[in-house]
Amino acid sequence: MAPFVQELHFPHLDIPITVDGIFPVMPAAPIPVSPGDSLYLSNLDDMIGTRVFTPTVYFYRSNGSTSDQKPVMKTLQDALASVLVPYYPFSGRLRETQKGKLEVFFGPEQGVLMVEAHSDMALANLGNLTVPNPAWAPLVYRFPDEGPYKVIDMPLLIAQVTRFSCGGFSLGLRTCHCLCDGIGAMQFLAAWSSTAKAGILVTSPNPAWGREIFRPRNPPTVKYPHLEFMRIEEGSCLEMTLWQNKLVQKCYRISRDFQAQMKNLAQTQGNSNFTTFDAMAAHVWRSWVKALNVKPLDSNLRLTFSVNTRPKLKKVTLEDGFYGNALCVACATSRVSELVNGHLSKIATLVHGARLGISEEYLRSTIDYLELERPRRLEFGGKLTITQWTRFSIYESADFGWGRPVYAGPIDLIPTPQVCMFLPEGEAANSTGTMLLCICLPEVAADEFREFLSLMDSSDLTEIVNEAS
Repeated sequence: MAPFVQELHFPHLDIPITVDGIFPVMPAAPIPVSPGDSLYLSNLDDMIGTRVFTPTVYFYRSNGSTSDQKPVMKTLQDALASVLVPYYPFSGRLRETQKGKLEVFFGPEQGVLMVEAHSDMALANLGNLTVPNPAWAPLVYRFPDEGPYKVIDMPLLIAQVTRFSCGGFSLGLRTCHCLCDGIGAMQFLAAWSSTAKAGILVTSPNPAWGREIFRPRNPPTVKYPHLEFMRIEEGSCLEMTLWQNKLVQKCYRISRDFQAQMKNLAQTQGNSNFTTFDAMAAHVWRSWVKALNVKPLDSNLRLTFSVNTRPKLKKVTLEDGFYGNALCVACATSRVSELVNGHLSKIATLVHGARLGISEEYLRSTIDYLELERPRRLEFGGKLTITQWTRFSIYESADFGWGRPVYAGPIDLIPTPQVCMFLPEGEAANSTGTMLLCICLPEVAADEFREFLSLMDSSDLTEIVNEAS
């Protein structure tokens, strides 16, 4: 019987890649803009956390038959050109306007980028293809002189197709977060894959731009403190521990039963509205703080995570097919002592409250705060960020006609040691409900984190006994 929490290992390897060609891909038909035109981006598209490219990789095994095999590169390239007609903003570029505000502008012959490559390795030599591996980085194209966080004047979508000696291949994508959030990215990916399978353009729903719905108010009105964006001197040893030690990426398979037990533990005080995310986020936050041995105990820490605001909009309605950023950042705060000594139910209450605190008014206040302050850097003081991908249809959306990918998701968390990701586990997730938890840790704290993550805290079990009696 597999353990409730199982550490998954991945090999350290070098993947030899030869780039065979780099091709611009233009929309296959006229689009409703001309050189010199521009499109408005909302402050949600433009906030500092979205000024990044999101790299993902998808692996496809060979089916062993070549007689009916569609040519991979041509199929993907032709389908992408077709999809770029309704999704024409992807063919533009970003530029800064007044006060550093970003917009999409259109010039001649921009388009997106496709890269064709091959490797002498077989997919079998890459080891466990279900676990994100930093060694996969060569499968996602970067320009040789590209700086970190560069989005200005960059192709807004870069796709690399890498053929392996076994006949399998990978698709490595870099998508600019300014154009879409996770839900929007899945909509675009599904349109591309459906078009590749059908051989004709398929978009359902039809994409809608509509960023103007998130314009700031006049005058901007900030009604909340927005601790998620502020610089906080938490006064602890956290940042020194994180940034002055060797970092390692770790991945754990979390069983459905363990998730259910955490949810039950979180609800010991009678709150039956907690979600699995509330409970698991609280458990990971506490385990992380304990493993890092954060001192002093009266230091203030933050947990941030994104909340989809689409269901919360009452005064305005997003168009069906809107694929822009509609995320708001929730922020739970706590002293270290409350995290390391508190019951899971109390910590989950903090997460639950932060999640429910994201309302339409909070969203509007966020937009207005960003209009006035326009933060220029990410603030990491006392912060852990959890990113949830478990509800994305990433495996279903990435079937281009060669079946679902063996793996679909991110590669590398090493540059961001204060981020934890909850990922679906592909084919296994549909039947078992397992999830992958990926996190970057100082090597000296990795064993402790695994121990805290794997065990239910004795104080939580004591609380259950007390309530039962």
